[in-house]
Amino acid sequence: MHRFFVPQLYSEEMFIEGVDARHISKVLRMQPKDRLQIVSDDGVSAVAEITAIASERVSVRCLEKLAESHEPRVRLVLAQGLAKGEKMDFIIQKAVEMGAYSVIPVAMEHSVVRLDGAKVAKKVERWQKIAESAAKQSKRDIIPQVQQVQSMAEMLANYDCTTKIIAYECEDRLSLKAALKAAEAAGGIKDLLLIIGPEGGISEGELELARQAGAVPVSLGRRILRAETAGLVAISAIFYETGDLGD
Repeated sequence: MHRFFVPQLYSEEMFIEGVDARHISKVLRMQPKDRLQIVSDDGVSAVAEITAIASERVSVRCLEKLAESHEPRVRLVLAQGLAKGEKMDFIIQKAVEMGAYSVIPVAMEHSVVRLDGAKVAKKVERWQKIAESAAKQSKRDIIPQVQQVQSMAEMLANYDCTTKIIAYECEDRLSLKAALKAAEAAGGIKDLLLIIGPEGGISEGELELARQAGAVPVSLGRRILRAETAGLVAISAIFYETGDLGD
């Protein structure tokens, strides 16, 4: 069943407008009495029935609230070093599908990509649309936000999660699994900042900044992973270890 995010507070009668309305009418060719899922601005998910369709507005009547949550119990924020080409598109799409709460593009010292001015705004706008599409496809209860591009120092100052982990290719003592077990034993994991480097890796200066902010360097295994692979491997492992996968 198709899912749509509706920027209104939940009520029995609601409207889907703009791009989504056009998608319903022109692409999906849905008709009155067809059913879909909606997620309102106040976080209510429901099954709704279409009552009327116009080119720019679809009217629906909510039939049943959905109690089941599709969100992980751990709010995971992915701080991803800027990757080149379409790699960031891929990372953001898959991170949202897998359950990331938010994605922060980080301009790191070894990032090949350099964005500034209007180029940054256009990129972030594009990434947010990718996140919204992925949230719909994976039936998320929220649309994860893609934040503005930040430096490592700015990101660390802005996001004070209870657990902070930085994947570092030279770390050979502490595994991600061991770090997660230690965090659970120390009081549990409610929210987690996961820092992943760009193609060129994380600089020693950035690693030290992360350490000073409380981030724990971890290994993701014996093999060196690409920038577009590392974060997704880590997200999968984190959600498995915290009980969101493989119950």
